[in-house]
Amino acid sequence: MTETRGPQGRAEYESGTLPGERDKSAHGGQQPYHPPQAYPAPQRGADGVRRPRTGARTTPRTRKARLRVAKADPWSVMKVSFLLSIALGICTVIAAAVLWMVMDAMGVFSTVGGTISEATGSNDSNGFDLQSFLSLPRVLLFTSIIAVIDVVLATALATLGAFIYNLSAGFVGGIELTLAEDE
Repeated sequence: MTETRGPQGRAEYESGTLPGERDKSAHGGQQPYHPPQAYPAPQRGADGVRRPRTGARTTPRTRKARLRVAKADPWSVMKVSFLLSIALGICTVIAAAVLWMVMDAMGVFSTVGGTISEATGSNDSNGFDLQSFLSLPRVLLFTSIIAVIDVVLATALATLGAFIYNLSAGFVGGIELTLAEDE
């Protein structure tokens, strides 16, 4: 076997002194022991500011984090779904009103209404009046009723979905997301 410590290192090894004790005895006990550094100290300029290393990467790094949605709070899910379904209900009523006005301006109701009244009419009566049945107030009332039912059902289903998600997340751990930060 080859000896790599040399004669002085071998003598220190055989004497049983510890590394801290060897340095004190070799330097007269004046210098404290400083272990060797794995990485050199950062370079600092005359003003104490750290200088960048040469060849350092200048492109920004994108930080990524893997997160898990372990629980969805049913109360907050209910509040958010309620507000979103109200907004969807308002959009539905407005869309129905705009669609009715466009169809009325194009003359769809008068043309289809005339065809239906001729088909359902007899000698004694004029037949079914589609224009009076599909008037704007009646269409908006029907659309509003559908929107209110939609608000109640969407809020209830979203809250029930939060409860079911919490139960299933307890078994399988939830949904894992990877989020990245752009710089």
